[in-house]
Amino acid sequence: MNHTRNILGILAIAAASAAGLTACKNFLDAAPQGQIEETAIRNDPAAAQNLVTGVYNTMWDGSMHGFDYVGMTDIASDDADKGSTATDGANTYGTFDNLNPTAGVGNLNNVWSAYFRAVAKANQALALIPLSPADQTTRNRLEGEVRFLRAYFYFNLVRFFGGVPLITSVPPVEEINNNQLQARATKQAVYDFIISELRFAANNLPVKAQTQTGRATKAAAMGMLAKVYLYQKNWQQAYNLTDSIIKNQVGSYDLLPTYANIWRETGANSVESLFEVQTGINLACNAAIPIYVVSQGPRAGGKRGWSDLGFGFNTPSQSLLNEYEVNDRRRDATIIFINPAPRGTVLWDGFRLPSRDSVENDRYNYKAYHSRTAERNCGVNDRLPKNLRVLRLGEILLIHAEAALGIGRSADALTDINRLRARAGLTAQTSIDLTKIWHERRVEMAMEQDRFFDIVRQEDVQSGRAVQAYAAHGKTFVKGKNEVFPIPQTQIQLSGGILTQNPGY
Repeated sequence: MNHTRNILGILAIAAASAAGLTACKNFLDAAPQGQIEETAIRNDPAAAQNLVTGVYNTMWDGSMHGFDYVGMTDIASDDADKGSTATDGANTYGTFDNLNPTAGVGNLNNVWSAYFRAVAKANQALALIPLSPADQTTRNRLEGEVRFLRAYFYFNLVRFFGGVPLITSVPPVEEINNNQLQARATKQAVYDFIISELRFAANNLPVKAQTQTGRATKAAAMGMLAKVYLYQKNWQQAYNLTDSIIKNQVGSYDLLPTYANIWRETGANSVESLFEVQTGINLACNAAIPIYVVSQGPRAGGKRGWSDLGFGFNTPSQSLLNEYEVNDRRRDATIIFINPAPRGTVLWDGFRLPSRDSVENDRYNYKAYHSRTAERNCGVNDRLPKNLRVLRLGEILLIHAEAALGIGRSADALTDINRLRARAGLTAQTSIDLTKIWHERRVEMAMEQDRFFDIVRQEDVQSGRAVQAYAAHGKTFVKGKNEVFPIPQTQIQLSGGILTQNPGY
């Protein structure tokens, strides 16, 4: 895939029409669809479903959720350091780690292009679903799934870049070369669009028990909408939505009893899960996010002498380690600790890592680990099929707690936090405040590719929060700049200057 393609080129994919729609049986068989003929949609009731499945599978894109995504979320946050060797990735991932990327860093363009490709596929699906001979309820469900996904794509885009081009339909072919399509919408306009998408999805999607595993559900839409409202500081709406989920009015959800199991194969699509990027085994061995696992795997160093598990990036920081209370079970479920010589480190599946004299870094992300021996794979380590947990009940409780505090329902917030602490093996809190909620959020969701976004959001609630957090991490957060990343220079050039750069870059 040519990552330097600009938005107009991406839109051309969606505007074009060519013969043929490949039938599929499930998530793992359908490639992301590009060129679809209207006739196929009109004549085959299953064709629209296949097209929607293709939109889901855009989430396997390595730049959308793989190494670049990890760099712009975990590595850019105070939860993690770049890792690997000092020089490895210094001019790319090192700039994320130090909060000083330039607009010319190619990873930024990779991520931008991946998300807008997905938006284009979603727009194409939404243009064709109304032509399906399926009944209206089915068409509404399919539209709800795609609008949920499109909202998620834009939620990440606006959190990464601020206001971005808001492209909500397939433009006519004659308008493809209109650079004005690339003009940036305001940040608020993007959020308003996301909210409208998720409202539609919540009103038209079925509950978990009434749909195929892995597809968007009513609770997934409500939970994502609650998270968006949290970013908007709309505490009442965030509270109402999460309250409904917690009280099981939209399906059966609960905390998985063992925290560490959430990220193992046994915990995929568990009772705690609201939405995950689905992966698995197929004949092409491509039904997974490329190098998501491997980029974060323990790396050989020093004496070496062993077949390592990856590139060694995204290592949990000392700042994160300092955040855990004594005996918090989440600490050892989140961090792989490399023991000093002569001891090794034995992982949950029995795999033994050598001692620190043969391993490059001190710590690694346990949540990203996928066992080569105890969990399914098709023999291609760069495509290990690990589901990406996007939204789970643990986070819903945290949103509910913060929103509850915001509307003066501190007793509800205390109940939520103590429910999480009980699973973590910690004593209950007897009082609650924002600091305690934010502490719980950090250790509950550490290394889950959310911390960068969250610390920026918290800065908007409590001025100085991000500066203080990054100072404790030994880094400098510049207000008015580091809340977002630079717009890729390639995109600015290809737009003829219609796209404008973010402040400070």
